[in-house]
Amino acid sequence: MTDSLGLKRTRRQKSQRFYTLLIGLTMLGLATALVLNALEDSIVFFYSPSDLRERNISSEQRIRIGGLVELGSWKKTKSETAHEFTVTDGKNKITAMFYGILPDLFREGQGVIAEGRLKNEGLFIADEVLAKHDEKYMPREVADALKKSGHWSQNAGSSRSPEEPK
Repeated sequence: MTDSLGLKRTRRQKSQRFYTLLIGLTMLGLATALVLNALEDSIVFFYSPSDLRERNISSEQRIRIGGLVELGSWKKTKSETAHEFTVTDGKNKITAMFYGILPDLFREGQGVIAEGRLKNEGLFIADEVLAKHDEKYMPREVADALKKSGHWSQNAGSSRSPEEPK
């Protein structure tokens, strides 16, 4: 008789632990979903020009692109506030437009990361441009993309100054 009551009590305790664990996991999943939903607008993913060709990215999604500024591709408008340049990873290219003042370290042939939105015509409108820090520095995302495409060179940095547009 006591064994039967003890067995029932044990089963009830196991059942309570199971439901407590289930409720805890549900609450954890709900909290994770709420945090990810809140961060959705502030998360910006990095893509190389080859990645952009492979993926369908909405024009409303804010992204970062990176690669090398193609030699001879940088053009300034007469107003000198609009800049057009081509970002390449050695396999593919994307044309980027930037309105504003480029960083002093912006050079053709060097690494760059631009943040903005992709237009439907394959044009990238950047609202922020980050140039590499010094001769030896290459942003990790850009270096990884160049290594992935097989165009990595430790010396990918010779260039013209920003005062020498084509």
